[in-house]
Amino acid sequence: MGKRSRRRDRDGAPKDPSGAGPTSFADLGLDLDLDLGADDVTEGGTVPAELAGGLGVLTLRTVMSPGTRTEYAAVRRGDRSSPSAAREDAWHRAVEFLYERLVTGWEVAGVPTTGQKALLQRLRVATPGERAAIRDALRAHLAAHLPDVEAP
Repeated sequence: MGKRSRRRDRDGAPKDPSGAGPTSFADLGLDLDLDLGADDVTEGGTVPAELAGGLGVLTLRTVMSPGTRTEYAAVRRGDRSSPSAAREDAWHRAVEFLYERLVTGWEVAGVPTTGQKALLQRLRVATPGERAAIRDALRAHLAAHLPDVEAP
């Protein structure tokens, strides 16, 4: 079967020459209401979160995959650290894990930081005040968008 015969309908009539398929769910006869219920949700499932004290704006994902949730629960329990690691180490690892998985951008004083590697480096050089603001923002974000995920 060649390319031309795949373009034809069963009746032998050529298909639409534009090759354009349906442009919306309505063209397919589907009525889908995809209202996310939040006015501040941007494309790609992210929301901005202001950090306390004017320390910048984080851009956070609004979803976590089931695998990420499972991995986070293991990190939170301390299963991913050595037996000698303290509870505080597991807590810091949990915060870093959430930051790594949820934060897609951080703008400080008009200077945006994006990309997972750059964001992780920025977190590691953050001041204690910035880290506290990030933890607070992550806790508030989890409560608002992912209430079934336990906050650190």
